[in-house]
Amino acid sequence: MTQPHDPAPPHDPARAHDRPRPLEGVRVLDMTNVLAGPYAAYQLALLGADVIKVETPHGGDLARQLGASAELNQRLLGISFLAQNAQKRSLTVDLKKPGGAEVLRRAVAEADVLLENFRPGVLERLGFGWDVLRGINPRLVYAAISGFGQTGPLRGKPAYDQIIQGSSGMMSVTGTPETAPLRAGYPIADTLGGLAAAFAISSALLGRERTGLGSVIDVSMLETAATAMGWVVSNHLVAGTEPRPLGNDNGTAAPSGTFATGDGALNIAANKQEQFESLCTLIGRADLAVDPRFAAREDRKTHRAALTREIEQALSARGAAEWEGLLSDAGVPAAAVLTVAEMLDSPQVRDRELVHGLPFPGGAEGDDPLRVMGHGIRVDGVPGTPTLPPPLLGQHTDEILAELGFDADEIHHLREGGAV
Repeated sequence: MTQPHDPAPPHDPARAHDRPRPLEGVRVLDMTNVLAGPYAAYQLALLGADVIKVETPHGGDLARQLGASAELNQRLLGISFLAQNAQKRSLTVDLKKPGGAEVLRRAVAEADVLLENFRPGVLERLGFGWDVLRGINPRLVYAAISGFGQTGPLRGKPAYDQIIQGSSGMMSVTGTPETAPLRAGYPIADTLGGLAAAFAISSALLGRERTGLGSVIDVSMLETAATAMGWVVSNHLVAGTEPRPLGNDNGTAAPSGTFATGDGALNIAANKQEQFESLCTLIGRADLAVDPRFAAREDRKTHRAALTREIEQALSARGAAEWEGLLSDAGVPAAAVLTVAEMLDSPQVRDRELVHGLPFPGGAEGDDPLRVMGHGIRVDGVPGTPTLPPPLLGQHTDEILAELGFDADEIHHLREGGAV
C-alpha cells in the first residue's frame, strides 16, 4: 500500500540562504551578443552557474554600445548590456590571432556549457564546430541560438527581435484592426528564445548526469515565438480560423480585456460564468447577467462591443485602483494598468525583491549604484540575487587565464600578440 508522504518541513529562510544554488559548480562559456543569448546566460548565472562572458578585445558585446545613455555607451557600459550581464566574468579572446584558439580550447575543456548566438556556421568556420568541441570535451553541452535555427532554407538569414516578431505572425495579431501589424513594446522574441535556451541547457545538464555525454541544442527564435502564441496558432490549426488583431480584448472570453474607468484603465478577466455574474452585481448592473445578449458565454463574445459600453458606463463611477480592490476581493480577476515605474514601485514587486542594487561597474566617481532585475524564480524561498556587477570588458581575463593553466609569461605573450 502506498504510504502517505511526510508533510513538508517548514521553510527556514536562514538555512535556504546557506544552500548551494541549483547550478553551482557549472561553468558556462557565454559567447553571445545583445539579448537572447546574454539573457539565457544571465538566467543560468542567477541559478548559480559560473558564467564566463567570452568577448572580442575590440568592443566586446554589441550591447555595450546600446541603451538610452550615450555617455554609458561610450564607456562600453550600455544599459542593454548592464541589464543582462551581472554575475558574469569577462574574458577577451580574438580567435583569429595566434594563441586565441588555444585559449578557447582550454576554456572548452574546463566548461560544462558553451552558448553562442552567431549565425549558423560561424563558429565552425572559426575552427570550433561541434565535432571539434566534442573532441575537446565529450561532456560539453553546446547550445546555439539563432533567428531561424541551424537547418532549413532561412538558416543563414540575419535576424533581430523585430524580424522574428514579424516573421512569426506575432505582429499580425498585435494591435487593433486599425493599427496592426504592431510590434510588441519590448523584445519578446529575444526573451522567449533566451528562456527556451536556458530551459534546454538545464535539461541537457540533467540528462548528462545519466548518460555522461554532452549534447547539441538548436534554439530557433522563430519557432519559440510561434509556440508561445498558444491558442492563437491552435485556433488556426484546429478550427481553421484566421487569427486577427483584437486590441486589448481577449478572444476566448467576454468581458475580458481593458476597460476605461472613472480614473485609469482596468484589466478585467471575467472568464467564468460566476465571475461575470459577480462583476455585474458589483458594478450595480445585475440586469446584464440576465440580458439575452450577454447571458451565455458565446453570446457575450458576439455582443462584446455592446457589453463593453455597458460595463464602462458603470465603471465610470470609480477609479481603476478602487475597482481593482472590490473585484479582486470578490474573486473577479482585475488589475489597474500600470506604467513601468508604477510596477517597479508596487508593494508586490518590492516584497518579492525583484530589483537588486549593485556597485556600478568600474566605480567611476559620480556613478550611482546600479539597479538590475533578477528573475521571478525563488528556490527554497530565496530569490535569484546577483552579487557581482556586470563586468568591464576583459576585466577577468588574467584571472580566468590563470585558472586555465596559463602562466604569467604566457599571458604576457597572449596580450602582446593581441589574442586577449
